Amino acid sequence: MPISMLESSIFKDMFGTAEMRSVFDDAATVRRYTETEIALAKVQGELGVIPATAAATIARLADSSKLDMVELKRETEIVGYPILPLVHQISKMCGPDGEYLHWGATTQDIMDTATVLQVREGLSLIEKDPAELDQILDRLALEYRDAPMAGRTHLQHALPITFGYKVSVWLLMIRRHRERLNQLKPRVLVGQFGGAAGTLASLGDQGLDVHAALMRELKLEASPVTWHVARDGLTETVQFLALVTGSLGKIALDVMLMMTNELAEAFEPFVKGRGASSTMPQKRNPISCELMLSASKAVRQHAGLALDAMVQDFERAPGPWHIEWAAIPESFILTSGALHQAKFMLAGLEVDTARMLKNLDLSGGLIVAEAVMMGLAPHIGRQTAHDVVYDACRVAATSGRKLAEVLHEDPKVSSRLERSAIEQLCDPANYLGAAPQMVDRMHAWKPKL
Repeated sequence: MPISMLESSIFKDMFGTAEMRSVFDDAATVRRYTETEIALAKVQGELGVIPATAAATIARLADSSKLDMVELKRETEIVGYPILPLVHQISKMCGPDGEYLHWGATTQDIMDTATVLQVREGLSLIEKDPAELDQILDRLALEYRDAPMAGRTHLQHALPITFGYKVSVWLLMIRRHRERLNQLKPRVLVGQFGGAAGTLASLGDQGLDVHAALMRELKLEASPVTWHVARDGLTETVQFLALVTGSLGKIALDVMLMMTNELAEAFEPFVKGRGASSTMPQKRNPISCELMLSASKAVRQHAGLALDAMVQDFERAPGPWHIEWAAIPESFILTSGALHQAKFMLAGLEVDTARMLKNLDLSGGLIVAEAVMMGLAPHIGRQTAHDVVYDACRVAATSGRKLAEVLHEDPKVSSRLERSAIEQLCDPANYLGAAPQMVDRMHAWKPKL
């Protein structure tokens, strides 16, 4: 029985997607191993490294679906790696021509290249979701471009913003991730073929030709030198996934806080029974946000593991490589799950602009104290204005009165500003700065793809 939430028949579709699991499951993994072995035989046959007839036989008869997985598991546990057991079985499938399988290769060549093929497929799936999120967030930002709400710093009222501005900040992260994904592909989608110590010695003067042909066959980038112990490409992939889920975690945290009864400004889409409590009928828990946040924390830990796996000794390291076997597939699956939850949650986000306005007015105008200070500064100086408004804020806060009333009663203010000017300065809707215009700028700013 599965013990991981990523494989659990109960939890797996909450934390990942079936599509992404199918990229990294056992069947997909041995299929990619076999694909790499076939490609190697094919190009070696074309170059005359092995008989062309043997290459043709291998291409025709090598079939990962016919592998005895029980035997593969048994032998892998003895050898420590799955490639020699895989070669044993495929060689038998191919008869005498199977002797030419895995010619000049080493286990890590096949496993790394197979991993890169899986990463390519995984990234192609990941790529679709930020593009969809981009459209969802762009629409949301434009819809609420001018909807005032309280901007909060250190969890306290800071200055007025608009909800569209907040969403535009989320959109900025997603668009930058789309750029990052496009930029990292040439560094990450690089095949591996170097032989025992990376020098291709067993292929003599044909080694580099085989290397180049194999990468062309698999449509992967070619590296000028073998990267057996240079793991930065795969590590960058996991860091990228951590960045994506980190941004989704930030969005989730914002929405979770806005869903609190005290704020009640935005809510996940209502689905009957979703987020219900077993004992409290009134509950509407932020389920998608919780899953996004947990994924961001888990992938962040995998990012640390991937960095740790970079520290490898000499030309082949004992141990660090194995860390990637968990970090890479789990990071992809968790990221796919978080993106799936984000699309659902944001596409149906319920926004209460009336409650945003009510919360904006909670402090009786204190949230625009900066506006009053800047309006008064030309008359009495900025620092003096700061001190005058600071004192008025303390009076308003302790007495529960409106800031505008307290300011009007202070001769240091009323002698300089008309009551109407004070009221205008204390209206949060008049102090949105460039927030609406930034929404427009974000709408116009497109990622470089």
